Amino acid sequence: MLDHIFISVSDTARSVAFYTAALAPLGITARVDYDGKDGPPGHPNLNGFGAKGRIFFWLREGKTAGDATHVGFVANNKMEVDEAYAAAIRAGAKDNGAPGVRLYYDPRYYAAGVIDPDGYTLEFVYKSWQHGS
Repeated sequence: MLDHIFISVSDTARSVAFYTAALAPLGITARVDYDGKDGPPGHPNLNGFGAKGRIFFWLREGKTAGDATHVGFVANNKMEVDEAYAAAIRAGAKDNGAPGVRLYYDPRYYAAGVIDPDGYTLEFVYKSWQHGS
């Protein structure tokens, strides 16, 4: 299990606004801003997102390589996938796969894909077998 991930973004304010909108339907609404001066020398400023007492997805301003990173976010049901996809598109994402079943993985794999403003591919995923259904 991962504890956290950092991605570099080209425009922090734009990305914070984008992810605030795109992740809210998934219940990822906790936000933390970390001043890099509080860490060791050279530590970047960070903008974090999380849920249920954990901040696990962090943005830092820097060089981007969108085509090198894919992040999948857990949805608790198909409706959350649909809502996150719609919110991301409204916030400026490009479509990278409308919500639907991904039969090439599993008939219970429901997902949607978008490309964020820096070119990162994001996937909002509901896998019923991971939720005890």
